[in-house]
Formats: sequence, structure tokens, C-alpha cells
Amino acid sequence: MTATTTEADPAHAYPGYLEFLADADEYGAVEVALGLLESGVPAERVLLELVAPAQAEVGERWARNEWSVAQEHAATHISERVVAAVAAYVNPRPVRGRIVVACMDGEWHALPPRLVAEVLRLRGWQVTFLGASVPAAHLVSYLHRYDAEAVALACALPMRLPYAHRMIEACRRADVPVLVGGRGFGDDGRWAARLGVPWAPDAPSAADLVADERALRRVTPPRLDHLADDEYASLTKRRGELIDSALADLRERVPSVNDYTVAQLDSTISDLGYIVDFLAAALYVDDATLFTDFVGWLVSILTSRGVPAGAVGLTLDHYAQVLRDFPRAAAFLAESRELVSASAAR
Repeated sequence: MTATTTEADPAHAYPGYLEFLADADEYGAVEVALGLLESGVPAERVLLELVAPAQAEVGERWARNEWSVAQEHAATHISERVVAAVAAYVNPRPVRGRIVVACMDGEWHALPPRLVAEVLRLRGWQVTFLGASVPAAHLVSYLHRYDAEAVALACALPMRLPYAHRMIEACRRADVPVLVGGRGFGDDGRWAARLGVPWAPDAPSAADLVADERALRRVTPPRLDHLADDEYASLTKRRGELIDSALADLRERVPSVNDYTVAQLDSTISDLGYIVDFLAAALYVDDATLFTDFVGWLVSILTSRGVPAGAVGLTLDHYAQVLRDFPRAAAFLAESRELVSASAAR
């Protein structure tokens, strides 16, 4: 495909832009974005009304098994190139202090926080974007070396919440205010509130929050008294044991697992680990919906790839049996098992 002139509206340009992503046509996608800028559309609108929704659709197409991982990666790379082209075209000069933007350790979804970083830059801040999976120690070391008005931390996966809390506390010990964003904190920011940290649902909200020093420095204590029962700590210590026992159980109850290819086996082990990690995160914030929402998502992903919902149910049953002395974990597993049973019955 080749780029065509687009109307000066991201909504009108969106279908063609998405087609360029589907065709892995980097040059066409960049031309669409630059054409909007040349037509007078503000850069912030191009980022938030063109790039962001298109990238969300990329993720949905992967989830529906319409696109392969390779197609999703190619489209994401093009989106990153488009963001870079928009930033280079506008090239604003900072008139405000430094904001550091980073992903949590182990968090690789870097495009959403990159969009936040660029919106902050467009609004006059000097922004340092540290990218994906930044270890807490390295982030704190950077903050000690460079003065920062605030740190914006992104988390896309709720299973990273325990690590997020440690990074938040580490930044605060360095006397730097923190704000967070991303689906990992809940669509309504409920888990950010549980951790006692300001949350922004989108890039404009993050920019408004950063500009409000009083709100940014308002710290509420985390509500984590439930961790005194030690379920979270005990579960994380047993992570490897749980995965191994769940795999052994599957091999026994589903003989076809023994004929899996290396890739299929690796994927299965990863899924078993994700179930443990999301359960641990749910225990950390004491919210069953964190785990049940994940299980519902996992079932939809696996069924779109031909794996029956009952396969997830078998693993939930196994974990429930092994963790029968963990009251909160057992309750979360029971809720999720009901959800899977309902899905399997459809």
C-alpha cells in the first residue's frame, strides 16, 4: 500500500492507518501521522486519537487470535516509529522541571508509558523515558543522580502489583513523588488506591496530576493489613513447587499433554505460572476480582486457540486442593472455578 492524503481528523485517518499497521507498512503509517500534523492537527491528538486506539486494536486482534505474535510485534514497532516521528516533528523545548517515566521491573509493555512521556513533553516538561522493565535499584540510583519533580510508573499487568509497591516505596524513600498508571492498577485505579499512590487513567490526566504538586505529594497509607496472614508470602515461596505439581497433575489427567511439542509445553508452563502469579497479586491487594478477571481473560484467549475452558478448570482444582489451608486463596480459586464452569457450559 501507499499512503493517501487524509482528512485533518484522526478519526477519519484511523481506518487507513490501521490498514498500514496490518500490512506492516511503516512508511505509510508515518505519512498518515505526519500528514495530520501538517494539516494542523495537534500532536497530542495524533498520539491519543490515532496511535493509542490503533495499538489497543492491535492487542485485541492478537487476543482474538486474528493476528500472530509476530504481526503484533511488527505493528507495535511501527507504532513506536510513528511516535518517534511525531516527537521529532514537533520537538518542543522544555520550560518545566524533569519528570521520569518508567515501566515496572518485569513490565515490557512500553508503548503506553511512552505516549504519556510524549504528552508530558508536549506540555513543557523535561522528560526522561527509561523504557521497559526498569529494576527498582537502577531507578532509585538514577533519581539520586538527577533531580526529578516526579516519577510516573506504568504497569499493564496486575500480577506485577507487589513489585510495583516496592518500586513506589523506593522512590518515596528517595523523596520523589510518584504517580502511576496502566491497566495493572485496575480500570478504575482501585489497586493504586489500595497501595496509597495517586493514579492517572490516561496521559492528559497524568499531565494534570504532575502539574498539581499538592495532589502529587498527598500520600495516603496503603491498606495492606491483610498481609499479616502470610498467605501471599507463603504462596510466592511455593511458586516453583506449585507449577511443577500442576504440570504433573495435567500429565496424569490429560495424557495428550505428554505429546506436546517443546513450544506447547513452554506455553503451558507459562500459563501455570501466570495463574500462580495473578493469585498471589490478588492476595497482595485482597481482591478476588483481580484473579477472576484474569481467569476469564485466560479462558477467552485459550478457547480462541482451541483449548477448552475445562483445561483451566483442572488446574484451578489442583491449586485449590494443594492450597486448601490458605483460606483467602481457596475462596478466590472457588470463585474462579465457578466462572470457568459457566464458560464451559456455554
